Amino acid sequence: GASHVIVTSFVFSNGQIHMERLKNLVEICGKNRLVLDLSCRRKPGSDDKDYYVVTNRWQSFTDYKVTPENLRELANYCDEFLVHGVDVEGKQCGILEDLVELLGEHSPIPVTYAGGVRSLEDMELVKKIGKDKVDATIGSALDCFGGSLKYDEVVAWHRAQES
Repeated sequence: GASHVIVTSFVFSNGQIHMERLKNLVEICGKNRLVLDLSCRRKPGSDDKDYYVVTNRWQSFTDYKVTPENLRELANYCDEFLVHGVDVEGKQCGILEDLVELLGEHSPIPVTYAGGVRSLEDMELVKKIGKDKVDATIGSALDCFGGSLKYDEVVAWHRAQES
């Protein structure tokens, strides 16, 4: 069975975070079983450089920013973060470097980043700027999903990281 429960919309709804819901989930599931999805985007047309958590198929912005302080606070309630860099998700156009840096520098718990990975060089970049604290997922760039990145090469790369 599944080892963790991934949550977003239950905790982030109507544009806000609902801490009471998150605390209830911790009581029910346990902190060690929760992954909090902090999929985020920048607000289009804004000079604001912050990333905001988005919900409802990444179409609805919350008022909750992905900041060092918020990462530290939310880490008290979950085992890991899952962070989709929504603006590059599925586009195979490279990672959001500033977001990966923020996660690597400030997340006190494990983080999995998703979005824009197109090559093993991108995986190396996540490892470097994420300070070996950020994992990454690869989706549409994989050959089994129609991309050019060979699945077997990714598996070999990953195994080499473990040795």
